[in-house]
Parts: sequence; structure tokens; C-alpha cells
Amino acid sequence: MKTINAIGKVWPEPILTVKSEVSRGETELDVFLDNPVSASKVMKFLEDQGFGVQLEDDEGSIVIIARKGEQHIKAAASKKQPADPVNEAQPIPKPQTTPPSILTPEPSRTFSVLISNLALGNDQKLGETLMKSFLGALPETERPPLVVALMNEGVKLALYDSSSCDHLKNLEKKGASILICGTCANYFNIMDQIGAGAISSMPEIIEALNKADKIMTL
Repeated sequence: MKTINAIGKVWPEPILTVKSEVSRGETELDVFLDNPVSASKVMKFLEDQGFGVQLEDDEGSIVIIARKGEQHIKAAASKKQPADPVNEAQPIPKPQTTPPSILTPEPSRTFSVLISNLALGNDQKLGETLMKSFLGALPETERPPLVVALMNEGVKLALYDSSSCDHLKNLEKKGASILICGTCANYFNIMDQIGAGAISSMPEIIEALNKADKIMTL
């Protein structure tokens, strides 16, 4: 069995590592992640490769258990039940819970946020302070957003050296998906400087935002 630690890894590193192990013929994988978007994409890849897949989430700590050809793992996960100790899958130390996912949002998370600026309002200096304060307050709300999508200059909020990067990481720990517009990051030539979230395409961002009841635009 191969264990892959992708916690804290920026997309697309998690799936590249998984693809490398699969190409080497590995048939048993345990993949640890902390990003729901990366987890969703890794799961889809493994399923396409004929793996039975089960996902477990414990307050943002995600583990994907994949076994080649063991379709009962996928079936058990889809029913949202703990793994059956009678089947061939290895025993799971933690009870399965419903993972925060942009594809199956929790009922309590009914809004998402689309940010396309570095600042709130017309005054740049004040606006940057307000934006930082806004992002810092989001993780503390009773119902954090399902998705925070960053586009245009908003992608710079996810830079490693940005004062807002830690706030975005806190949102990820709360289960929010931080989606970075790949076209925008490439335009500003900051693709390798992103410190939070996952690089996403426009269709992925639209699909994720549409899963929420309301979209807040900044």
C-alpha cells in the first residue's frame, strides 16, 4: 500500500503525484489532503482508472482510500456509511462523515463569494484593509461560504506573501473551497506564487458557484 501526503500541497501537485504512483502500477493508495477541490479531482481520476474509492473527512482533514477493482468501496461511500468490516477493504479508523464538497454542498452553506478586486470600495488603501477584515471574519461566521472564487486582481489575495492568504487557508479548514481563476493567475504571471486554494477553470468555477443558493459579488 502506498501512502501519499498531499496536505498543504497546491494544485495540481496532488493529482500529479497520484498519477505517478498509478503509472508505476500501484494498486492500493491512501491519499491525505486538506483541499476539497483537489480531493474531488483525485477521486474522479482514480475512479476513471478502475479504482474503488472511499472518501473520509474529519473537520477538513481528508483521506481518500483507493483499491484497484474494489467497487464495493465506492458503493459504501456513496451510501455515506462506515466501511463494512466484512468486505475486503482495510478497516477505517475514523467514522465516515459527509465531506464538504462543491458537488454536494451541506444544506447550511447557502452562499458563495466571488471576488474580482483587491479592495472593497473606491479608496484603495481603505478598501484593502476592509477586504482583509472581511476575509478574516468569514471563517468565524456561523455559516461559512461554500465557495470563495477569486478572479481578475482578486487572485492576488491568494499569494503566499499576501496578508489575506492565511484567512483563505482558515476558510479552507472550515470546509470552504477556494477557487483561483487559472486564466487570471497566468495573466498576472503568479501561478507559482499561489499559497491557498486550487487553480480552476471558468466552467469549474461557474459550476461550483451555482451550487450555492446565493452568490455575493465583491
